[in-house]
Amino acid sequence: MAEIIIVRDQAEAGSLAASIIIGKISSNPATVLGLATGSTPLSTYAAVAQAVRDHRIDVSGVRGFALDEYLGVPPQHPESYRSVITREVVEPLGLNPDQVFTPRGTGEHIGQAGAEYEALIAGAGGIDLQILGIGSNGHIAFNEPGSSLASPTRIKALAEQTRRDNARFFGNPDEVPTHCITQGLGTILRARQLVLLAFGANKAQAVAAALEGPVSSVVPGSVVQQHPHATVIIDEEAASTLAHAEYYRHAWRSAQELDAVGF
Repeated sequence: MAEIIIVRDQAEAGSLAASIIIGKISSNPATVLGLATGSTPLSTYAAVAQAVRDHRIDVSGVRGFALDEYLGVPPQHPESYRSVITREVVEPLGLNPDQVFTPRGTGEHIGQAGAEYEALIAGAGGIDLQILGIGSNGHIAFNEPGSSLASPTRIKALAEQTRRDNARFFGNPDEVPTHCITQGLGTILRARQLVLLAFGANKAQAVAAALEGPVSSVVPGSVVQQHPHATVIIDEEAASTLAHAEYYRHAWRSAQELDAVGF
C-alpha cells in the first residue's frame, strides 16, 4: 500500500515532495528523475529550485526523463513537453539540458520512438524517483483508461476528457493534439520510487478510485498500489472522498513521531 499523506495545500505538498527529491539528490548526485508536467508538480519544482539556490546543491549530475510528449508537435513549439520541461524544470533548477530527455514525437519511423525511449531509460540505469500527477479520469502520464498495466513507452490516443483538460494550454480546443507518446504503466512501475501528487476536488473521485479501489486498467493510477515504494501527497479537497482518510492521517503522524525519536 502506498504511503498517503494529506496536507493543507499545494505549497505544503510542494515543500514535502521537494524534501524527498532533495534527499535523493543529496545521497546520489547522479539521481535519475522522472518528470511530470502540467500544473500539479509546479509547487514541487519551485520548492526544489529554492532549495538548490539556498543550499547550493550540486545538480550537475542529475538526469531527467519526461513522462510524455505530444505526437506531431515539434520540440520548439511552446506547448511541447520539451519546451515545458525546459521552462519549468531545467532552467529553474539549473539542470544540464543535455541530460534531460523527452520522448520523440516527430521525425521518421515514429513507431520506433517508444522502444528508443525505453532504451535511453535503461541506459541511464533506470529512474530513481518518478514524479506523477493523476488526471480526472484516473490516467497517469498519458495512460488513458484501458491501458495495459504492463505497457511500455508507446503511442496512445488521447481521451476527449484529457484533451478538454489540456485545452487551457492551447489557443483553442481544436489545437490540442489527438495523440501522444507516453511512458507506459510498466515503465512507471519500474521506477525505484514514485511520488504522486493530486490537488483539488475535481481529482477526489480519481484519487479514491486509484488508492482504495481495485487495481484495474480502468483506473490507470491504481497501479501505485502495486509499487513497493510509493508516496502519495494530496490536499484536503483531493482527499475528500477517501474512506480511510483518518487512518492515513494517523499513520503519517505516527511516522513523524517515530522519526522524531530516531526509530
